[in-house]
Amino acid sequence: MTSRPTPGLSWFNSAEESAARAALHEMCAARAWGSALLSHRPYGTAEDLFRASDEATAGLSDEGLDEAMAGHPPIGRPKPGDPASSREQRGMAGASDALKAEMLELNLAYQEKFGHVFLICATGLTGEQMRDAVRNRIDNSRQREREIVRQELIKINRIRLSRLAEEGAPTA
Repeated sequence: MTSRPTPGLSWFNSAEESAARAALHEMCAARAWGSALLSHRPYGTAEDLFRASDEATAGLSDEGLDEAMAGHPPIGRPKPGDPASSREQRGMAGASDALKAEMLELNLAYQEKFGHVFLICATGLTGEQMRDAVRNRIDNSRQREREIVRQELIKINRIRLSRLAEEGAPTA
């Protein structure tokens, strides 16, 4: 991506730990992930930050993965007041009432089976694509689904970190 520090990356590298930790927590609720990223500051490039994020996400314990997923709202119901959530789930915004109702049912069935929200990197996906993904994944084993969730979380974290690296601290 970028080969030099951006204004946002410069902010992240020099921010007080509490401010940087709060910004990271808005992106991913797993405390171990945030701590891992903070421990490697300063970053020379956004790509360095992405690599550290990928490694930290890959290394999350089951509890850390659960903590990360707990910070994500169900597909079709973005967290009120959270612009990232609304932006990422934009594909559901114009969905028909029937599709929204189907997604609600699928989300509930998925959550009942796996014990957590259906996590997908929704950026750029249509409501139909998200529906098809949950339909395809609901028959996975718990272990297979956790592997997929971890990969989806890596993608989500990269998108969110890219925004931070460009823009700096999130604004309310």
